[in-house]
Amino acid sequence: MGSKPDKYGQKFWLAVDKESKYTVNGFPYLGKDDQRPTNQRLGDHVVMKLMQPYLNKGRNVTCDNFFTSLALAEPPEKKRTSIVGIVNRARKEIPTKIKTARDELYSTTILKKGNTSLMVYQGKPTKNVILMSTMNPVVQIGTDTKTKPDTIKVYNDSKYGVPRCIDQMCRK
Repeated sequence: MGSKPDKYGQKFWLAVDKESKYTVNGFPYLGKDDQRPTNQRLGDHVVMKLMQPYLNKGRNVTCDNFFTSLALAEPPEKKRTSIVGIVNRARKEIPTKIKTARDELYSTTILKKGNTSLMVYQGKPTKNVILMSTMNPVVQIGTDTKTKPDTIKVYNDSKYGVPRCIDQMCRK
């Protein structure tokens, strides 16, 4: 990718432990995977494959917008694993009104399905962020000075694993 510091190389799908900052699971991207079901998105397949050894252990998974979808939230929830992540606004489960809204929106739940909730958070005047969480099914605003929802705090505390830790170490 031309915008990245390392423009050439191999692509790996990685799962990183937040506390130790070590890679706990990973595999190389080798193109089309014949084992992936035809009705499953690539991002969902990758996350489920990376999480396989950690299901039923009460873990939380934080994903970026390529991986996060409502379809991904259902299987891990049944296996005692929670998911938190930013959702791409192009996903089909996002209501059209939210996709096109650029005016002032307040932190609110826009979709609730079981323990999974989609919420909108407006951190900047013209930018809305959509988050999905099975960990925080209700939007609760914190009591600190920034008044961020709990879901944003959980996401911000645990999102840095792969980009900050692994990419920096590989470059060095």
